[in-house]
Amino acid sequence: MIRRHELSDAEWEFVRPLLPVSLRGRKRLDDRVVLNGIVWKFRTGTAWRDVPERYGPWATLHTRFRRWALDGTFERMLRAAQARSDAAGDIDWLVSVDSTVVRAHQHAAGARKGGSKVPDSDGPEAA
Repeated sequence: MIRRHELSDAEWEFVRPLLPVSLRGRKRLDDRVVLNGIVWKFRTGTAWRDVPERYGPWATLHTRFRRWALDGTFERMLRAAQARSDAAGDIDWLVSVDSTVVRAHQHAAGARKGGSKVPDSDGPEAA
């Protein structure tokens, strides 16, 4: 049964080949279960400790998330998803950059009212 915050079979088949394969150590928790737990955590915005037990121990999810983030697994997933969507014509690469600058009033930056009354000891007045 696919739950609301879990990967569909098609999504899983897309990301499965992009996940690293671990050939050492003891048998580990299934990658699909772990990835569903990670997705659930970020889609709901909850803390790691509050991820439901059906996804395995929260520490396992957190460790695998950190490992995959550090080794570039999520970047590979993003690049592959972008490439697939771009090939299908689903991405419009038009970009707009806003260079507006908003200056804060001097008092918003914590300046003293009426300016500094104490001369700066490092300035020219100190000589």
